[in-house]
Amino acid sequence: MVAGRGAELLRSATSSRRATFLELFFDLAFVVALTRVSQRFADLGSDTGWTLVAGLGRTLLLFLALWLIWSHTAWITSRYEPERSIIQAVVIGTMFAALVMAVTLPRAMEERALPFTVAYLMVMVVRPLVIAAALRGHPRRLVPFRLAAWAAVAAPLWLVGALGPDQLRLPLWAAALAVDYLAWALGWPLPWLGAAAVGRWRIAGEHLAERYQQMFLIALGESISIIAIVFSGMAYSAERAAAFVVAFATSALLWRIYFHRAGLLLTEALGRAGMPGQLGATSQRTHALIVFSVLVTAVGYELVIDDPFGPPRPTWLLFVVGGPVLFLAARVRLEYEIFGRLPWSRMIGLVVLLLVTPALVRWPPMVGLSVVAGVLALVALLDAWRSRRRPLEDSASPIGRETPGSHGPEA
Repeated sequence: MVAGRGAELLRSATSSRRATFLELFFDLAFVVALTRVSQRFADLGSDTGWTLVAGLGRTLLLFLALWLIWSHTAWITSRYEPERSIIQAVVIGTMFAALVMAVTLPRAMEERALPFTVAYLMVMVVRPLVIAAALRGHPRRLVPFRLAAWAAVAAPLWLVGALGPDQLRLPLWAAALAVDYLAWALGWPLPWLGAAAVGRWRIAGEHLAERYQQMFLIALGESISIIAIVFSGMAYSAERAAAFVVAFATSALLWRIYFHRAGLLLTEALGRAGMPGQLGATSQRTHALIVFSVLVTAVGYELVIDDPFGPPRPTWLLFVVGGPVLFLAARVRLEYEIFGRLPWSRMIGLVVLLLVTPALVRWPPMVGLSVVAGVLALVALLDAWRSRRRPLEDSASPIGRETPGSHGPEA
């Protein structure tokens, strides 16, 4: 009887696998957040040396903090019933905290560090305690308790970093974020309780896959928004118009390459997995790379549209070429997760981009963006050639094939 208390909060087999309107509403806060991340990257366009490296590190850290918040929320609505009032309240509260993080993000490493930190810790520490209380006597209440305990361990690092000297903020926050990510990877182990291995979690795999796909589309939409805003805010020229067209084509190619086969079958793969938590956790890391790569690529659009045939700036290649390189690498990883193979078309694209990058240092930014678009078009054509006259294959993921009972009880 005790185990039944709070059980109504867990997803049932008959629960809808589609994302709710509340979750789509929640994503609006991350549209704002991703815009701020892109802007921080764009501000680094003229930096060099250690200043550039430090700026990239700070922005990456802020992105990873936001991604952790979004990922945890996606798992919550895949594990618990999103139509329950308490879960809806949790999502709304998380949305407000994410919005606070978004509006403070441009100066989160400077004078707005404290409100950014407080909003982050409210989600990481308070939210799991609310869920644990709502679960009442259910055995799975121990999982959110674990989350809160580990977040409390990292909290002093976040707070000291926010309140202490500016030069200590980056290393302290990096250490805190490492604790938060390590805790997830280990299953938030506690003395006498052990770990709650994410791979054994009972989640709605199809729902989680849809949430990853939606976040990718949000990032892609952010890149389209940057193209439009930058081009409309500049004096018209044929060169900028050409850069506008090539940038849009590049985003369209990213969409095509992601959803060709593996991206399209992500929902099926997670739905079929005996242990969807295993595949979901791996895919979470892959989609962090994919979303990040799209944001970096979008910064390249902004830099090129601003001055398509300006003097060569080697640091711009970090965005113009580095973003697509990271995207193809992550897409190779996704292919393995869905089919257990390495796609030769994306491997070819990856190698070509790496080989031509040294030569692009001497050419204007527009040349670099055009080469990237050409390589991505080659990858898309190779995909189409391989798939012609072949039926859509089923997913054959090597991850999460086992059933929960073969590795202990579900968490």
